Amino acid sequence: MHEEAIRKADVLIEALGYFRQFHGKFTVIKLGGSVMENPEALRALLVDVVFMQTVGMRPVVVHGGGKAITQAMEKAGLEARWVQGRRYTDDATLAIVARVLAEEINEDIVRHIRKFGGRASGLHHKTTQCLFGTRLTLPDANGNPIDLGRVGDVTEVDDDPIIDTCLAGIIPVLPSLAEDARDEENGLYNVNADTAAAAVARAIKAEKLVFLTDTPGILADRHDPNSLLPSLTPADCRELIARGVIDKGMIPKVEACLRSLEAGVKKAHILDGRLRHSLLVEMYTTTGVGTEIVLKLDSPNERPTGAPDRVAV
Repeated sequence: MHEEAIRKADVLIEALGYFRQFHGKFTVIKLGGSVMENPEALRALLVDVVFMQTVGMRPVVVHGGGKAITQAMEKAGLEARWVQGRRYTDDATLAIVARVLAEEINEDIVRHIRKFGGRASGLHHKTTQCLFGTRLTLPDANGNPIDLGRVGDVTEVDDDPIIDTCLAGIIPVLPSLAEDARDEENGLYNVNADTAAAAVARAIKAEKLVFLTDTPGILADRHDPNSLLPSLTPADCRELIARGVIDKGMIPKVEACLRSLEAGVKKAHILDGRLRHSLLVEMYTTTGVGTEIVLKLDSPNERPTGAPDRVAV
C-alpha cells in the first residue's frame, strides 16, 4: 500500500518541473479523427485538458467533425463529394457543416469540459468569431484552379478573444469554421481543422501545438507501431517526406507543424488520441508517447524558455 502511494508521489514529483515550466503558457490542441467518435477516448482527453488548465497551463481546443458531418448529410439526403481530399462544400453542405460544428460538437465539448470541473466557452460565428479566411482553390494536373465551393483557408486570427478567454481561466473551444476576411456578408468557409489549429498556434505564439491522431505518431515503418520516432527536427521531417516515410494525410499535419515552428511555436506534437491520457503523458513525463517536432533537439539539461507574445492581427 505504501509502495503504491510512494510511486504516485514520484509521478507527481516528476511532473512538478513541467508544471513550473509550462505555467501560464498557451497550448493549442486539435481534436479530430476517431477520437471524436469514441466517447471514452474523448472523455479522457477532455479530463486531461481540464487538468492542464487546473495546473496553470492555458489550453485552447480546436476541433473538426468530419464523420458527424457526413452522417448529418446522409440524414438530409445529401451525398458527400470529395475533391483532392477536401469535402466539396456547396451552400446546403455548408449549412450542415456550420450547424454540426458550432451547435452540436462545439456545445458538446464545452458541456463535457464543464462537467469535468473546468470552464469553457465556444468561440465561433454564433458567439465570437476568431477565424477569418478566403476561398481556397487547388490546382489540377494542368495547374488550373479547382473549385471547392465554400471551402476556405485561414488567413487571419483575431487572437484577443482567445487570449482574453484563457486569461480569465476559461478554455476556448473553436470549430474549424472561418468567416470571410474581406466581407462578413460573404458568409462562412469550411476549413481544414489542422490548418485552423496551426493558424491559432501561430497567432498566439503557443508554447505547444498538439495534433491528436489515430496513429502513435510518426513511424519509421507505418506497419510497425514500435518504430515510433520520438523526436524530429524540420530537416528530419523533410527528409522523411522526400523518402516517402511521411506521406498521405500525415504530410499536411507535419507541414502545419513546421510552419508553426517557423512562426515561434516552441514544440509541435503528434500523438495517438485514442491512448488513455496520452496528452498528459506527453506533456508531463520525460518519455512521452508520441512524436515531438522541434527546431533543434534539446540537450538533456536544456529546457525551452520564453513566454508567448500577443500579436496584432
